[in-house]
Amino acid sequence: MKHAKPFSYPHAFTLIELLVVIVIVGILAAMLLPSLSSAKLAGKKAVCLSNLRQIGIALEMYAGEGDGRIPFGPTAPPFTSPAELYPSTGSPTSLLSLRSGAPVGLGLLLDSYLASTPRVLFCPGGDQLVNAEAELEKVGTTQAQGSYYYRHAGITQLFYTPSSIPPHLQLDNLGTNRNGTPIRALVIDTQFLCPPELESFNVRVRTHHQRRHANILYADGSAASRLNQDGRFNVDVRSYPALHDALNRILKVFEVADAEP
Repeated sequence: MKHAKPFSYPHAFTLIELLVVIVIVGILAAMLLPSLSSAKLAGKKAVCLSNLRQIGIALEMYAGEGDGRIPFGPTAPPFTSPAELYPSTGSPTSLLSLRSGAPVGLGLLLDSYLASTPRVLFCPGGDQLVNAEAELEKVGTTQAQGSYYYRHAGITQLFYTPSSIPPHLQLDNLGTNRNGTPIRALVIDTQFLCPPELESFNVRVRTHHQRRHANILYADGSAASRLNQDGRFNVDVRSYPALHDALNRILKVFEVADAEP
């Protein structure tokens, strides 16, 4: 009687071969991940630029029905808390509504011009987790914040309300900035850096696209992506004395964008 031969796997991997395969897979993955990451970032940048173009169309419609003026107001309320991010009427702002719930800045477009596409006010390339739906639900009730700075009337004085409607609000005639060059940039990605202790006042770091670039909407409706490797689009107020200069620094970012080719 013959004994049955033990079952064998003629093509089985040895331990060394298996380890070699694992190493090769790891190397390939390491080579592909940067490409996949870059593609993901590029996709988010493209969606962000599309958002800005849609905002541009809404601004043009708003101006067309409002004597040519871009959104302005409402009047800033009395400053009673550091959580109030709109201390001056017409200041550059990323707010969509005030603590009273009143729409402000780009939030003034929501009711009639962005009612069906409100999420365009939120960049998909945010470096921090932001619940867009939750922010939009705040509009009309309390303070809400979007992803983009909007160039209101360029007011940088703290706790200031202009005695009359300021200049630089006509979409087709925005005038010149403080550097004497034409005002071109209206909306831009926030690249805001602040002390972490301010989170208790709802003042948080808000940056986009890993701060590698900033996307900008211009008054002619075009949108462009500009490199930010030198940090020229950052609003860095991580030192407490710099907080008092925040509005001025935001406006400087717009003025840098005005000078971009």
